[in-house]
Amino acid sequence: MRDHLRAGIAIYNEGRYHAAHDAWEEYWLELGEGDDERFLHGLIQFTAVVHHASEENWSGAKGLAESAAEYLEGLPDPYRGVALDGVRSFLAAAAADPRRAAADPPALTHDGEGVDYDALDFDATVIAAGVLAEAGRYDEEVIDAAVDRARSELDSDGGSQFVGMLFSFVRERDRRPVVYQRLRDHVKLEQQKDDDVRSLFD
Repeated sequence: MRDHLRAGIAIYNEGRYHAAHDAWEEYWLELGEGDDERFLHGLIQFTAVVHHASEENWSGAKGLAESAAEYLEGLPDPYRGVALDGVRSFLAAAAADPRRAAADPPALTHDGEGVDYDALDFDATVIAAGVLAEAGRYDEEVIDAAVDRARSELDSDGGSQFVGMLFSFVRERDRRPVVYQRLRDHVKLEQQKDDDVRSLFD
């Protein structure tokens, strides 16, 4: 859960409120009933509250604030390293007056630190890359192929070309389209090399 949590928190803290829940949702859907399910359900709804408020959808923000607060009620602070008291205070304020709460959504922290893209390790970066690709309408198959190549690099202690480009894709927001093009070109080049090698044995 840690990598999913940190990826979603970084995406949220970077202002991608709508996209943040995608880092948690697949993991959350696999959970049975219990505190972890309530926790992620509450966080997902919390990010939706912030998103609705940022879009001035006051009724949507108010309703979800009440629901998210119910999911997070009774969980210890912090829970799974995430400070919840500030989140719960924000949800109470949003339920009472979503316009006022929209002006100052809280940052999320994990293990006492504010998490941004630079704080993500490789596995959390992979999760964030998939979410950002989908949100940015990049070809997710290219990102998946780049992740496979990066994992091979890590396993073989070889180069770190794809590892570095994946970190850049996530961390360098302003350069993301350019980094994506480089990733796509390198994926195509490596696939062509693989095809050429296979053709020698066909």
